[in-house]
Amino acid sequence: MTIITDPLFYAVAIPAVVALGLAKGGFAGVGQMSLPLVALVMPPLEAAAILLPILILQDANAVWVYRHGWDGRVLAVVCPGAAIGVGIAWLLASYISDSEVRIFIGAITIVFVLWMALSTLRIPRERKAPPIAAGVFWGALSGFTSTIGQAGSPPYQIYALQLKLPKMGYVSTTTIFFAVLNWLKVVPYFMLGTFSAKGFATSLVLMPFALLTNAFGFWAVRKTPEKLFYRILYVLMFVLALELLRSGITGLVRGH
Repeated sequence: MTIITDPLFYAVAIPAVVALGLAKGGFAGVGQMSLPLVALVMPPLEAAAILLPILILQDANAVWVYRHGWDGRVLAVVCPGAAIGVGIAWLLASYISDSEVRIFIGAITIVFVLWMALSTLRIPRERKAPPIAAGVFWGALSGFTSTIGQAGSPPYQIYALQLKLPKMGYVSTTTIFFAVLNWLKVVPYFMLGTFSAKGFATSLVLMPFALLTNAFGFWAVRKTPEKLFYRILYVLMFVLALELLRSGITGLVRGH
């Protein structure tokens, strides 16, 4: 079984897998940069197919570590939405460009982060949980963008961060949501023909890097104070939204 041997591929793939490891450790936003990195050297859907087995392995590890404290109500709302989003992405994958998806998600993420930043300047009001329909919508958008361009984190966070869950409750719920979402993507990826023996063998080569950084992420999340944790997430969301916009606009200009 052959693997990808291009040094340029590993120059971007190893940092991408390190980012995934930190993300699965609990810093969900940082994993957003993984696909844009690998997509620099190969088609985005092919890159996503190489990363998916790594994500599923990391999910198994993370779900075990964060198996306590998850919010069942949140998952009951966003997981059905995610299934809808994955199905829509499956149907539309050949009609929508990855660049367009990145621009859309980058734009709404920046708006959300700015809105949350400005909310600290407003007079505090009693916080109400977002309606169920909002959770289904953002779950569906997360499923759609995760399938098309591994950009599922911002839509999910737009919903979940409004809930102001305890830090470990947020991490546990997020971990389980993305574990479910990644398994939902397996069948569409098979049907779209994005998996290959060479790609899977390459995934196996990259898995040790993912598990090592995964472990570091577990440690870092537990040691980070809750307020600082959420501030880091907001900063990561903003920076990664800028990267999504940049890569999306660049792709449109180049005609990708």
